[in-house]
Amino acid sequence: MEAYQNGDRDAANRLIETVSPALHRFFAVYTSDRRHADDLLQDVSLRIHKARHTYRPGEPMLPWLYAIARHVRIDGYRRREFERREAALEGVAEPAAPARPNDRSAPDLDYLLASLPESQREVISLLKISGLSLEETARATRSSVGSVKQKAHRAYEKLRSLLTAEVAS
Repeated sequence: MEAYQNGDRDAANRLIETVSPALHRFFAVYTSDRRHADDLLQDVSLRIHKARHTYRPGEPMLPWLYAIARHVRIDGYRRREFERREAALEGVAEPAAPARPNDRSAPDLDYLLASLPESQREVISLLKISGLSLEETARATRSSVGSVKQKAHRAYEKLRSLLTAEVAS
């Protein structure tokens, strides 16, 4: 990252190649549309480039990257919601929500994660899907480690109850 800040284009390419798969998975958790996740990945690459001067050498880079990715995801959500509202005002019918699969062999992770509140889904995504530590997740979400632990615990409880109910049915 320091080389990228100093204008090394190869360092910029290596950075983007290295973090793109993890960031794409981060975005894919929040959208079922692969093209939208690709668009968000492109946006985050541009934002990283524009914000590279804000990275402090010596600090962990992943929380800085995921904080940018989080803002890109929120902006993307707002943009899509605005577009949906505009389309609804023009009389265009909104697409129906995807139906839950009937395959009972394994629970649908996307369905389970979608049932969580946004803050809990974000914490689970960063901790378990992206593999960040509690401290890194706290930095990326601009919250305390205790808050991250609480959100994760509540998410685990909700997921456990959903899985228990699914097994019972």
